[in-house]
Formats: sequence, structure tokens, C-alpha cells
Amino acid sequence: MSEFILFLSKILPLALYPLGMVSILMLIAIINFWQRPYRAGISLLTAFLILVVTSSGWFADRMVAGLETQYPPLAFPPRAEAIIVLGGSTYPPNYPRQWPEVNEAGDRVLYGAKLYREKRAPKVILSGGRIEWKDGGQAEAIDMRTLMETMGVPFKDILLEPDSLNTYENARNVKKLLAEEKLEGRFLLVTSAMHMPRAKAIFDKQDIKVIPAPTDFLIEPNRENVSGREQLLNILPDAEALQQTTKAMKERIGYQIYRMRGWV
Repeated sequence: MSEFILFLSKILPLALYPLGMVSILMLIAIINFWQRPYRAGISLLTAFLILVVTSSGWFADRMVAGLETQYPPLAFPPRAEAIIVLGGSTYPPNYPRQWPEVNEAGDRVLYGAKLYREKRAPKVILSGGRIEWKDGGQAEAIDMRTLMETMGVPFKDILLEPDSLNTYENARNVKKLLAEEKLEGRFLLVTSAMHMPRAKAIFDKQDIKVIPAPTDFLIEPNRENVSGREQLLNILPDAEALQQTTKAMKERIGYQIYRMRGWV
């Protein structure tokens, strides 16, 4: 993928996310403020409603649940030929960090190591590069290997795929690696629960037999005895809820784009 196309794939969807839509509507309101005040008012009201709704925990929970509940957690993970762990979960060891650090999706690395230590597979495949102009630093696959070795996964049992820059490239490059290593059969696929529907579809398209092993669940859909105070707070605007809504929209938009490109 050329750098220009990669850049467009990152910047164009921003207009469809809540903050992007609100920013565009506010800009329209500013342009029309003096000569077309009615149009400016409609734009501001629409922006306000989008921001209030999408930053509501109630709305965010439902957006996320629609993705996370498609593949439930594995109660008894089966044995497989290898454990494939997708990137997107670490920060590089750039100063002032002393070594790789995990972000919200760091459960991917933890769960992958856990499955290995439980002898669910004899090999771990770590897939993920890093966009130089966006994040900088070494490939995520290297970050994940450092963390996994600390958790007791031997160096000799770790295979790296350090070049992929999106989920489609994860699957395509892992397929090449499997052929080189002569690995066949079923593979445990570890990624965030919200990301699993898109990831599973892409690996299926590449004819890689994966068993979804989701982790990094953001919501608890069957919670009981939720207090009235918590329900009220869950309706009010919240920055974390807005972030979760944005992530869920990113997955849905990404799935549709991948489908149009024939990747799923």
C-alpha cells in the first residue's frame, strides 16, 4: 500500500466519526452565521445532538455490544497449531518509555501469552508493523515479543510478522508466513472483541482457519442491579463514551470499506 493511499485511508473516515461530523457542522454554522442565521442554527443544533447522543454511555454501550457479542469469550480454548496475535496494543519504547508499554488493547498480548502458557498451541505469531509518519518506532510485533518473553514465552516459539499496517495486511502477511513455516490446521486468533468481526472475516477470506479468541471486552452486557444513579450518569455526555462510540463506528465503517474492496 502506497503512503498516499494509506494516508487517505486514515484521514477520510475522520469526517464520518462524531467529532469530525460536529466539526464540519460547526464550520458550516460559522460560514452561514451572518447571512443565513437559520441555516447556521440548524447546523449548530444538529452538531449538538450528535455530540450529546454519541457521547452517551447508553448509546456507546449499544454500539459496542453489537460488535463484542458476535464472538463470545472462549470458555475452553481448543488446541491449535499456533496463536495469532494482532497488533494495535502497544506503544514503542521511545523516550521517556524504558520499554514497550501497552495501551487499552494490551489485553491482546496478555491473553496470547496466557493461551501459550496453558499449552493451547506450541507457537505464537505476532503480527503488526508501525506507520513511520504516524507513530514512529519499531514494529509492534517486536514490542509484543519483548512483552511476551517477559511473561515466559520462549523466543524460539515466537514468529514475527512486522510489516503489516492494517488488518488486511495482517491476514495476507500471516498467510505467507504460515506457508513459509509449513504450518497448517486451525489457529487461535487473538484480537479485541470489538475488532474480531472484521478480523475474522478477513482471515476467512484468506482461507486461514481461525478460531476467534476475543479479549479486551469493553462492556458487561448482562450486569444486574445497576443503580439509578449509575443509569443517570450513563446517559450524560462523557469523553470515554464518545471514544467507545468512535471505535465502534470505525469498525463498522472499516468493515464496509473492506467489503467494497473485496477483502471480506
